[in-house]
Amino acid sequence: MHFKIAVLKGDGIGPEIVDESLRVLQAVGGRFGHEFDFVEAYAGGEAWERYGEHLPAVTIEACRNADAILKGPFGGPTSEVNHPKWQGVETTAILGLRRVFDLFMNLRPVVVYPEMLPLSPLRPEIVEGADMLIVRELTSGIYFGERGERMVDGQRQVWDTESYTEGEIARITHGAFQIARGRRKHVTLVAKSNILNSSVLWREVLAQIAPEYPDVTHDYLHVDNAAMQIVVNPRQFDVLLTNNIFGDILSDEASVLAGSLGMLGSASLNAQGFGMYEPIHGSAPDIAGEGKANPIAMLLSAAMMLRLSFHLEAEAAAIEQAIRSALAAGLRTPDIAAAGGTLVTTSQMGDAIERALAAP
Repeated sequence: MHFKIAVLKGDGIGPEIVDESLRVLQAVGGRFGHEFDFVEAYAGGEAWERYGEHLPAVTIEACRNADAILKGPFGGPTSEVNHPKWQGVETTAILGLRRVFDLFMNLRPVVVYPEMLPLSPLRPEIVEGADMLIVRELTSGIYFGERGERMVDGQRQVWDTESYTEGEIARITHGAFQIARGRRKHVTLVAKSNILNSSVLWREVLAQIAPEYPDVTHDYLHVDNAAMQIVVNPRQFDVLLTNNIFGDILSDEASVLAGSLGMLGSASLNAQGFGMYEPIHGSAPDIAGEGKANPIAMLLSAAMMLRLSFHLEAEAAAIEQAIRSALAAGLRTPDIAAAGGTLVTTSQMGDAIERALAAP
């Protein structure tokens, strides 16, 4: 089979980890008889250097003509936050891609590998076996709501608006229940309905939809309680359904269960199944070019692309198993080195995973 992938390497460590994912995908193609056509496009800081803007029309067109988007992290050093190259990169490039392709459903799996247990701040008996999927609404809520600034009694007042329609909530709720059917058949809605009217609407919409999925159970947690429960008893969770801002925060909290942000990939999908795949971590410009970046989150994102956009289950599972093999062999990039083993570079970790992939 033949697939066209728009590749946005991104900033900082982005090119390093994306290059490892392309190598591994080529190995998958060789092993399973597929052809991947990688079309490089530019967004973020690199696009600003080339085009003077963070998300040029040519990049959007390249993505439209692809079967999926494979994306590295965007963003520059905090010391240059006011430089035009980086100003607005999140809202223009990252939120822009989500908006243009209506990538409303973000999937962030959190799986605790046995080899990573020593890295967790939680006791092994609490975190061992944790396997949750955070389903985050991605194109509405406070990140996309009305915002503004005005002067009131001589002081600046700013506001950001949390706003959802029934339809926006319904479509991702259906998605969460459908995904749960392929997992352990339980959905937990996370909101703040004792304070926020928008969260009341989330609960009402879920109550209307849940009867359509009689084989899937569901419950509800206020977001503050959910944050605590992720630490106290993470194994209780299967699918967590939540809004944009809560999903952003909770997925970073949950990443410590897996030992490092470098261990978590993600997928962002629209109603047609078109997806953008990226690690959940940032561009880490302080270690760019030093071979210290962990490519595993990027590789797991590529595996999600194979599974969700291309429906290549065996191929996705092969990447995941190759990652497990490398970890079981004791290979560690600096972010996970505290778990013990052999310290390796970004490319050495990629080499090991590619070799494991070639040996079914």
